[in-house]
Amino acid sequence: MSIVTIIGAGVMGSAMSFPLSDNGHTVRLVGTMLDREIINHVIDTLYHPNLKRSLPNGIECHQLETLENAVTGADLVICGVSSFGVEWFSENIIPRLPPSVPILSVTKGMFNLPDGTLMSYPKFYAGKYPDRSFNAIGGPCTSYELADRDFTHICFCGQNLTKLEEMKKILETPYYNISLTTDIEGLECAVALKNAYALAVTLAVGLSKRSGDTIHYNSQAALFGQSVKEMRKLLSLFGYADENIIYGAGDLYVTVFGGRTRMIGTLLGLGHSFDEAMRELEGVTLESIVISTRVGEAVQTLINAGKADSADFPLLLHVYDIITNGATVDIPWKAF
Repeated sequence: MSIVTIIGAGVMGSAMSFPLSDNGHTVRLVGTMLDREIINHVIDTLYHPNLKRSLPNGIECHQLETLENAVTGADLVICGVSSFGVEWFSENIIPRLPPSVPILSVTKGMFNLPDGTLMSYPKFYAGKYPDRSFNAIGGPCTSYELADRDFTHICFCGQNLTKLEEMKKILETPYYNISLTTDIEGLECAVALKNAYALAVTLAVGLSKRSGDTIHYNSQAALFGQSVKEMRKLLSLFGYADENIIYGAGDLYVTVFGGRTRMIGTLLGLGHSFDEAMRELEGVTLESIVISTRVGEAVQTLINAGKADSADFPLLLHVYDIITNGATVDIPWKAF
């Protein structure tokens, strides 16, 4: 059996304890400075207040001050921070980890660079620590349903297929199924895009609620189809394999049906201004805003350079306009 340390006690990082525990591994959960109350609550009751489930028996909980103890003898470290914590994790945590221990990230997102290209978080980490092994998880998986042991099919990406096989053996269960790829940038781009486009699809939820309690699915389906179309064009634009759309589209599906991205999209569709919606969701981590802004900036840079056509991305650019310019929701249906 292995020792696995999870750093970040948010809902997804904590949910990873379920397949690990079911496989008989020693699980150590380390809270960041934002997770102190969560860790104390789990220590006292085993119940995770945000995941709204009890974590597996036997899990070891640590505050950040005892990180060194938590990573001693670890065979794998799982990075459970959000996009907002990526740079903090790079600067403050990676230097304190054993150099030989592989890192597997649950964080979905990309950085946009000045030339209009995108860079995955594993590539960002590797640029600073080239001698370490950085890997990531992509694909449709909500933390709540992972904790409920609902059947899930995701993908691990990394540079070394042998290391990926080792991580797969540690984590795979009858309900947590894992494919492998060395196409880090392609997978990470596809699953990061889903947050931007899930916001776009859920605009229709708010729009339909304006006229009553009935939620209409025709409009959501139209936005879903356009989202997949634009996601494929973006994968091609950035030079990534089209097959990654499988994980991006699946992830888009689960994100549309619940969670924080649905909240912001619904509020905007109801007619709230972007600032009003953000105030209403103050304190909620919104990955969708981060990736929509970054990809929107990247695409706008490429359009300005003559390397992309705005006509290919009407939905993305509308969401970008809402976020950056306070535009009202007016879905460009005829541009699809």
